[in-house]
Amino acid sequence: MIVVDSSGWLEFLTDGPLADVYAGRLRKPDSVITPTIILYEVYKHAKRLRGEEGALDGVAAMQKTRIVPLNDELALIAADLSIEHKLPMADAIILATARLYEAEVVTSDADFEGVPGVTYIPKPKE
Repeated sequence: MIVVDSSGWLEFLTDGPLADVYAGRLRKPDSVITPTIILYEVYKHAKRLRGEEGALDGVAAMQKTRIVPLNDELALIAADLSIEHKLPMADAIILATARLYEAEVVTSDADFEGVPGVTYIPKPKE
């Protein structure tokens, strides 16, 4: 199981430079876990970049994965991980979800670089 964070989803949905890298992982939606915070982030950014219709297309793709809502258990795990790895709230929620479901985080977000259980895919230099 994997958790692809918003940076990966946005690369995939906007045909960014790493779209093919993420496509290989996202084409198997039954193996992808999506925390609801990623729905928020992707919808927000995709709407700005592609309009509402494009954003809703992205949400439809994410809804084919296993959606995991934030609950009290995840919130507490996320708080601990935020302190331990000095992560912002959304990133800590993503990591907590992955840990709870024994999944790997796949991301291009530099905040995750070096965090155990994370595959960090750096964005190409422009």
